[in-house]
This record gives sequence, C-alpha cells and structure tokens, in this order.
Amino acid sequence: MYNYLLWCLKIGIVTNLFLFFKTLNEPFSSVDVYLLAPAQLLFLISAYRCLFPNNYSRKIVLHDTFFSSIFLTRFLVTFVEIAYIYQFSYVLRLINDNQFLIVDLLSWTMVLQVSISQFFVWSAILFNEENLYFYEELGWFVIFSINTILSIFLYFFAEIHSTQVVLLIISTIFGFLYLPWQVIHIRMIKRRVRQMSQSEGSLPAFKKEIFFKGLRKSLYERIKVTDYDSWGGWVGMTWMYNYWIILIPGWMFYIVYIF
Repeated sequence: MYNYLLWCLKIGIVTNLFLFFKTLNEPFSSVDVYLLAPAQLLFLISAYRCLFPNNYSRKIVLHDTFFSSIFLTRFLVTFVEIAYIYQFSYVLRLINDNQFLIVDLLSWTMVLQVSISQFFVWSAILFNEENLYFYEELGWFVIFSINTILSIFLYFFAEIHSTQVVLLIISTIFGFLYLPWQVIHIRMIKRRVRQMSQSEGSLPAFKKEIFFKGLRKSLYERIKVTDYDSWGGWVGMTWMYNYWIILIPGWMFYIVYIF
C-alpha cells in the first residue's frame, strides 16, 4: 500500500505542470512578479520532486538515479523554500498596506527564519547530524506560528479588501492544522536522535574530512526502498502529498488568482 502511494506521487507531475503553464497566460502572467515567480518555481520543483521523490535525512529514494540525489534535490529546494515563504510574507505586507509596522517586521522575520532553517538542514546533511533536522523543523514551526498570528491579527484589526479575507482565513486554518502536526513531526525527530545516540543540543565542529564525506554521500549515496518506516510513515506521506501536490501548490495558485 505504501509503495502504491509513493508511485501515486506521479500525479503531482501533471497537476503542478498544469498550474505552471496556467500562470504563463493572461491574466495570471501579469500578476506582481514577487507573487508569481515563487509560485512558478514551486510548481516546477514540486513536479520534479514527484518525479524523483526522496527522503534526504535517510538517503532514501524511489528511483536509483542521480536525479534523485540528495544534494541536487536539496539545492533546488533551498531556493523554493525561501521563495515561497517570501511570497507568504509579501502577501501579509500587501494586505497590511503599511497599517501596522509590527506586521511588516514580523513578516520579514519569516524570511529570515526560513534562511536559518536552510543552514541547519544543509549542516544536517553534510555533517550527518540528525539532531540539526530538529532545529530546521523548529524553524518551520516558528514561521507558520508567525504567519498564523499575523493572519488572525489582520483579520480582526486591519482594513482589508473583501477578496483578501479568504487568504487570511486559509492561513489561519492551515496554521491550526499544521502546527499540531509539526509538533508530532518534531517529536519524531527527537526520538530518532535519541535512537542514534546523538546529542540533542550539540552543533557540529567543522571537520574537513566529515564535510567532504557528507558531500559525497549527498551526491552518490541512494538507498532504494519503499517501506513505511524509511519514508517517515504517515507523517512523511502527508507531508509529501500536501507539500508537493495538494495544499501548498493549491494555496500558492490561489494567491496568484486573488491578486
């Protein structure tokens, strides 16, 4: 059953490319580039991830090919994650329309935090430090906590256009669903760290030999399996489907549609 669900990720190739080509035509192509470009980038890279899915924390792949390599995937995803969080923060600033300085400041904090999370995930991959995935995911909890709080604040206190209300409601609902899920995700990472006997609070010292070993592994090590545990169980599957196919692509397209 899990193998079947992994292969069904291929549906996301079609859906994401459909959304991408949709945004190339009017009226979508005339939308503010700071809203449009992050969405288009996410559609393309999500289609790629559906074609060559992997679990980079464990070097797990569905297809044993270089295109599934952890380094290549993470390189592409680094740009996507910064871009789409920038889009979310930009939407908050557009809705705020200079009404509250604190909203603008905290929205930029989301962009700063996602950049910090990229540092932690790259360090986790290159130094084989599982505990650093904890800090990466904690950063995502912070990002969407801010996004949820600001959405609620703007809904109740800002003067907003009627069409933008739906965006704030979507952000709020997503936050109430995602944040408890992310707590479970973080707890699972802490459990893995304990099982691997790594210190939960340690940051790795830079050692050239460890760095280059991690770099080689990220480029060439691939373990082709389709079992439940290797791909993160139900947490991993809900993450892949909602991030690559359903929730995030649909949300970003709706943002472009509204504006």
